[in-house]
Amino acid sequence: MTTTTTGRGAPPPRTVPELLDWRTALHPDRVAVEVHGVARLTFAEWSAGAGAVAAALRHRGLRHGDRVGLVFGAHDWTRFAVAYCGVLRAGGVAVPLSDRLAAGQLGYALTHCAATAVVHGDDTPTPPVPPGLPVWTCGDLLADPGTNPDQADTDPKLSAARPGDLAQILYTSGTTGRPKGVAASHANLTAGAPSHPRRLALAHSERFLHAFAIGTNAGQTMLLNALTAKAGALTLPRFTPLRFARLVEAAGTGTVFVVPSIAVELLDSGALRGRDTSGVQLIGSTAAPLAPAIAARLAAAFPQATIVNYYTSTEAAPAQTTMIYDPTRRDAVGRPVGGQLMVADAHGNPLPAGTTGDVWLCAPYPRAYYRDEAANRATFRDGWVRMGDVGRVDADGYLYLTDRHQDVIKTGAFKVSTLEVEAALHEHPLVAEAAVVGVPHPVLGSAVAAAVVPRPPTGPDGLSLPALRGFLADRLADYQLPARLLLLDRLPRNEGGKVLKRQLTGLFDN
Repeated sequence: MTTTTTGRGAPPPRTVPELLDWRTALHPDRVAVEVHGVARLTFAEWSAGAGAVAAALRHRGLRHGDRVGLVFGAHDWTRFAVAYCGVLRAGGVAVPLSDRLAAGQLGYALTHCAATAVVHGDDTPTPPVPPGLPVWTCGDLLADPGTNPDQADTDPKLSAARPGDLAQILYTSGTTGRPKGVAASHANLTAGAPSHPRRLALAHSERFLHAFAIGTNAGQTMLLNALTAKAGALTLPRFTPLRFARLVEAAGTGTVFVVPSIAVELLDSGALRGRDTSGVQLIGSTAAPLAPAIAARLAAAFPQATIVNYYTSTEAAPAQTTMIYDPTRRDAVGRPVGGQLMVADAHGNPLPAGTTGDVWLCAPYPRAYYRDEAANRATFRDGWVRMGDVGRVDADGYLYLTDRHQDVIKTGAFKVSTLEVEAALHEHPLVAEAAVVGVPHPVLGSAVAAAVVPRPPTGPDGLSLPALRGFLADRLADYQLPARLLLLDRLPRNEGGKVLKRQLTGLFDN
């Protein structure tokens, strides 16, 4: 079953620098990106800085299509924005990477994409890059005395970017194996971007608040939002629930974006207690499934806000489904926006409503894995992206996820959805976070195991396996009940907030 939501008469594709030029002409003095207490960047400053970086990179030998690693941290979002658009303005390909990556992870990404240079933040140590790779700070490029910022746009030899050109490579989280580089064109990144000033997104907000990491798909979405939204982007040099809550309450914060782990930390910390959250009109959650119990808590904490869950992936963006929190459809993840949705059989044939199968999304100007044709054949097909999830679409077009393909637990004659068990666990008042995995069992093949971050108390009156199974008995079938329980201080997560379930499985063996 497919549901088409792409509109007709869409404007022709643009490049990211063209989008920046458009916003600069409209709102040169408006703040586009702000790191609270650290730096602000207006559109005029963003455009001028990107031009200077582009000219400096071309002066230093950057050729059209060359890949440039951008290694930045949360305190340097403004310089990252300048460097990112500078690389693209010069015709290069940006490879955003978090400064929190281990040396091996960083080296793998830079080697895999054959990066020709690395740019990093001004106030951070030189990142550990492969030998011989040029490394510059953004400040080095902005201060390059031998360049003219206007040259990057006027010199025909600089081969300006075109909408179909490769613009960025994002390395996936690697939760199931070696990270893959997901390549996106300019047309992909600007698809759906407004072309009229009255159609800017998030018009109800003066700014939108987030705490997403550079190098993640969610982080890149926030950067593109800064170009396409009426509201400016606001983030923190370092996330803490108290700092985040203060900005939630600040005048002008009309939109807040979170991942479920941030939502849980914010709600459990008490930082919102006594604060006026009435100015927030939209709470958006992405990157991981939002358990219904967490969505309900967000709705209570932000009574004036619409709670929206976004379902997509690094490979499928900008195609996504969106779900406005609806207690009558607690488990739905929404209907498609900006593309098409399909549930198909193992051969890619569409299935009728209500039938469980593989989830696929489709959007114009699709992405692809960089230098990995085998993976492309398994994941991409005629513009469609196999999401790696199992689910169904109901008669009204709402998608319901069963689980990730690799996470479904086969125990005896039954298949168990870890998402369903996790949603039930989140309803327990002493469960702060939960993740469910399958562990080896000598008879059943696999058994259901739950890793839980408990809320106090954790002593005799706290969580135990018998007590937890008793709580879940009215919510789950007997074969879905956890046979193993592991209490942790925190769940292992990647930069994007996703739980590293492969690491969890190993913890049950200890």
